[in-house]
Amino acid sequence: MRTEDVLAAIATGLWRWDNASGTVTLDAEAARLLGLPAEPVQLTEAAVRSRFHPVDWNEIDGVVNLAVAEGTLAEARLRIMDGHGRVIRTVRSRSKPLIEGDDYQLVGTLQEVAEPQPGTAARTPVTGDWRRSREAFLLDAGRALAEARSTAEVLRVAASLSMPGFSPDGLAVFGVAGERLTIIGHHGHNVGDESPFSSMSVDTDYPAAEVVRTGRAIYLPSPDEYLRRFPVTWPLAQRFGRQSWAYLPLIVAGRTMGAWMAAFKHPVPFTPDERSVLTTVARMLAQALARAGVAESERELSLGLQRTMMPVLGPGIPGLHVAARYVPTGGGLQVGGDWYDMIQLPGGRIALVIGDVQGHDVRAAGLMGQLRIALRAYASEGHRPDAVLSRASRFLYGITNGDTPESRRREGAGGDRGAPDGGPRFATCLYLEIDPVTGVVDIARAGHPDPAVRMTDGTVLLRPTAGGLPLGIDPDTDYPTTRFTLAPGETLMMCTDGLLETGGHDLDSGWERIRSLLEGHDGESLEELADSLVEAVHGPGSHHTTGPLADRREDDIAVLLLSRQGPTAREAPRRTMMTVAQAEPERIAAARQHLRQLLHDWSDEDQVDSAVLMVSEMLTNVLIHTDGDALLIAEVNCTDGARRLRVEVADASDELPHKRHPGEMASSGRGLVLMEMLAHAWGVDPQGEGKSIWFELNEPPLERGERGDPPFEGNDPPFEGDGRPFEGNERNGSGFEWDVSAFEREEPAGEKPQA
Repeated sequence: MRTEDVLAAIATGLWRWDNASGTVTLDAEAARLLGLPAEPVQLTEAAVRSRFHPVDWNEIDGVVNLAVAEGTLAEARLRIMDGHGRVIRTVRSRSKPLIEGDDYQLVGTLQEVAEPQPGTAARTPVTGDWRRSREAFLLDAGRALAEARSTAEVLRVAASLSMPGFSPDGLAVFGVAGERLTIIGHHGHNVGDESPFSSMSVDTDYPAAEVVRTGRAIYLPSPDEYLRRFPVTWPLAQRFGRQSWAYLPLIVAGRTMGAWMAAFKHPVPFTPDERSVLTTVARMLAQALARAGVAESERELSLGLQRTMMPVLGPGIPGLHVAARYVPTGGGLQVGGDWYDMIQLPGGRIALVIGDVQGHDVRAAGLMGQLRIALRAYASEGHRPDAVLSRASRFLYGITNGDTPESRRREGAGGDRGAPDGGPRFATCLYLEIDPVTGVVDIARAGHPDPAVRMTDGTVLLRPTAGGLPLGIDPDTDYPTTRFTLAPGETLMMCTDGLLETGGHDLDSGWERIRSLLEGHDGESLEELADSLVEAVHGPGSHHTTGPLADRREDDIAVLLLSRQGPTAREAPRRTMMTVAQAEPERIAAARQHLRQLLHDWSDEDQVDSAVLMVSEMLTNVLIHTDGDALLIAEVNCTDGARRLRVEVADASDELPHKRHPGEMASSGRGLVLMEMLAHAWGVDPQGEGKSIWFELNEPPLERGERGDPPFEGNDPPFEGDGRPFEGNERNGSGFEWDVSAFEREEPAGEKPQA
């Protein structure tokens, strides 16, 4: 009896699907099962496709592709439709791909099967609980693998995968190093079990090695099958007591980077559905491992960059404590232009520098390295801070703009001066020198955020400093120097804008977040303070302190902390000073904000407003009526439990002020009248070249708990001006007019007062 007759007797048909010609050949029984006349026929692929349910056709397409890729059987259940779209029967197809170059033929059988009962878990690619479970599992697995950020996390996710109906109890991921297999990770094995497989040649008769060589999956449903196909290495697998094994290639961008083994203690037939799940997981696992490898390389590069940026100063700096952090937070290779440095100078002085080169790419990191070396060289030559930044600006301008006539002509013709991909770039920088013995600090600033000072009592002030343009914009920019003294026990913080703006903040809201951390610090360990600053803006807790901006901006973070050691006065005064230059009247608003920060815990808000108003008047009149700059010095002293504010504004003019009697419509001349009304004491002191105008305010006792009390108590007599010079310590003169009308309100920081 012929084979065709035997198959027909058991209602089984034969078919051949030629992928190259797009034709399908059916015997009589196969034609009958498809709802056609029971006679041999050759049809087009489209004609046969019209007989299948559309959902099943899409399913079988994936099953066939999987079988062709793996060289295995293609099995599927298919619903047959009549000409009116009704399902007339369900058939089971089993076929074997015969590959011929880039094309293939499928040769197989069709057999009618009974429909599954409603509610049963039909493990078919057509319908039922199996499909829903598989889809849910793959979605969860894909999401978990996509979120893994390291190889260890990927392996933990792979080990926790619970596949629908056939979860493996042993997993191993093999990599390739040269011509040998390596074990990247494993699960379900004891320590040391991986030794025989950890350095195996890819030519070994072992399933994982063959998968790496061929790029095709290997399924071993039984120990007998394993022994038959791989007798040499069977003893290595036999001792684990497993019943089934699946070895799948890990392929990324067409390259086999390793193999994944899933081993089972129970027999698994590896149906098309099970192979489809395993193949999909292997693809996701390969992508996740590739991403994790790239991320780990980036982190290693970032850590290497961070290590090279750490200052090397030996055992320590006498008289100073220093802590620094650099954290790359952006994308790309996680390298950018932020840096810090410490430089030992002749005479025991120390230079600290922090900066940020425009951009977040490899070129920014390269420019950062060049600029850091240049700054170190200029500082070591003995130049002062202003000269160091001036030379660094010319250096950066030269290497980024191309200091040639041709390059200047190209730039003048419309070149992009801010192009991040190779055009000119700039850098912000803050450079200071400190004498560890005296605490005298000289600062020069190039477009960088101002430093902050934490005083011994926890008060935190932004320290306004004079500055110029960022480095590399104008080769002839000047950088003025600001001098102040860091008292024993005080801490100075320098940072890049990433510490302030990371997490959806702008400079103002970011500074308020950092201020609260500085104020809450106990002042002991700088290392703990540095960690808490970074954790607050980049750690898990930072997601609860996002700023007002819609986008959660991420930027590299560099922070440098400096604390001066030495005996701290029991009740050390708060003292600060700043200069307001003739060319920078907008700094008057910054001075008002600075004074408010100094008086952040003053008990009488009215007195704070009065002090701010008087400071604004004093500074404004120096700029209007003299040709020099104004020096503001403010100090809060505590004596016998009572605090007193003393503010001085010094200038280089020797003309003394005098009291005027303005009329109701006058727009000036009320400055001394205000000081007479608001201050507890005030006066004018000649100081060699120039003078100092000062006032004092006494904080009311806290137990009174009242606001708006008269500013004068006790024996403070009111001033009775008659135009004559003061007697004693309170002097007055002539020729200095005070204009108050335009400054009775407080402009926000950055506004220029209108005289």
